[in-house]
Amino acid sequence: MNGPGGGQTLILLRHGHSAWNLTDRFTGWTDIALTGIGIDEAETAGRRIARAGLGIDEVHVSVLRRTRQSARAALVGAGAVGAPMFATWRLNERHYGALQGMRKHAIFALWGERRSRAWWRGYQEPPPPLADDDPRHPRFDARYADLDPVLLPSAESLADCQRRTLPYWREILAPRLAAGRRLLVVSHGNTLRGLVMHLESLSPEAMESVEIPAGVPLVYRFDNSSRPGGRVWLE
Repeated sequence: MNGPGGGQTLILLRHGHSAWNLTDRFTGWTDIALTGIGIDEAETAGRRIARAGLGIDEVHVSVLRRTRQSARAALVGAGAVGAPMFATWRLNERHYGALQGMRKHAIFALWGERRSRAWWRGYQEPPPPLADDDPRHPRFDARYADLDPVLLPSAESLADCQRRTLPYWREILAPRLAAGRRLLVVSHGNTLRGLVMHLESLSPEAMESVEIPAGVPLVYRFDNSSRPGGRVWLE
């Protein structure tokens, strides 16, 4: 990779520090706001993008406010506040089912550390699902009222999250990159892990050790065949 600038450029950014990070809770699809720390992280990320000489033509976020807040702060830092923003449920965080809202130490105490970590870091096994009548279920959320209820998860493994995300990559993001658009995608840790796994053709075993730090831009350059030609973290 010959530096981060130019060519077909994709920037991935995990949202900044949120209010539930303070209490070590599983957030998932719960709509939690950023803290002041998270806003600063995102704006710093934007400044790193600008220093790297990268332009941003458009931004893609989840429907959860922590990605929109991060995107707006990053655009301020990058000096690209006029870039259009597109939101989709397909970039939402992995749905943690019955674990959502629970503290990690309580989950470990209830189900055991080994099983809990398999849900947390593994690829195939989903956590316990929400009941259909649980008020936390996304079918009760007005933001998803236009979606077929069959599409709305009660819990997701990383594999489920990846299957839900990749149609957006194939149908929206990849064609726009091929058309020369410079994209910033602001999403969540597991959603971005699944996308990185796809872009780099990683195995599920290799994926378990991949970390996506909050607020650090990950830049991919693509060749004419729309395959990633290299990557760099803007740390």
